[in-house]
Amino acid sequence: MSLNKTPFFELRSGSVDTLLFVVKTPDLDALRTELTRRFEATPEFFAGDVVAIDVRRLADAANGGEGARVSLADLEKLLKSVRMRPVGVVALPAQTWAVQWANEGGLPILEARDRRGAPKPSVDEAKPNTEAAAVIEAAVANTPPPATFPAQATIIDRPLRSGQQVYAKGDLIVLGLVSYGAEVIAEGNIHIYAPLRGRALAGVHGNLDARIFCTCLEPELISIAGIYRTTENPLSADVLSKPVQIWLDQEKLMIEPLRLT
Repeated sequence: MSLNKTPFFELRSGSVDTLLFVVKTPDLDALRTELTRRFEATPEFFAGDVVAIDVRRLADAANGGEGARVSLADLEKLLKSVRMRPVGVVALPAQTWAVQWANEGGLPILEARDRRGAPKPSVDEAKPNTEAAAVIEAAVANTPPPATFPAQATIIDRPLRSGQQVYAKGDLIVLGLVSYGAEVIAEGNIHIYAPLRGRALAGVHGNLDARIFCTCLEPELISIAGIYRTTENPLSADVLSKPVQIWLDQEKLMIEPLRLT
């Protein structure tokens, strides 16, 4: 029998969706305060999420690329307190301290192919064979992407009462009222053709291009890819109770009136 095939298990290549917890400050107290605030606003938002701890934002050229340091043990404990499950560490090669404490904590060093999160390398950090790198980059850019089939949109044609929650793998379309205390969550876009008075969380697995469309915005909370806004920050009169679209510009939620006529 082939060593690669048995009736009991398989080893095969694959990919698993993992959120990046991008650490922007070594101040654990500040991290704890913000995480606690977000967790209290949406206690189910982080439930069971698998995350990789990304410390690349802590790097700085002034310190040879190593940057500020944080305690892995304390950070793991903090993430677990809001029901996140750390599975690895993402770091730059110069951040040797991160590699060391990852090994001490029993977490692997992971490679992340993300669109944001890592600081751009300086000229000094560029690979010496720039011609070869340019050829590879051009080849990748000219390679057509594999055929993919997006998840089918989920349609909810009834009002959602307080305490009800709906989750969609793709886009979510809601045709009824989202009441106070109700929650709609989607990995893609959210369309609400009725008042939104509860919570709407789009792009929950890091989809930075996700948007929220709503015909009457009166929310408790809106969020895209983890960037959120609550009623603690009042909406302006030109969007409150109006048709709007919401998207991300860098790390800022943009809310714009929709002109339906």
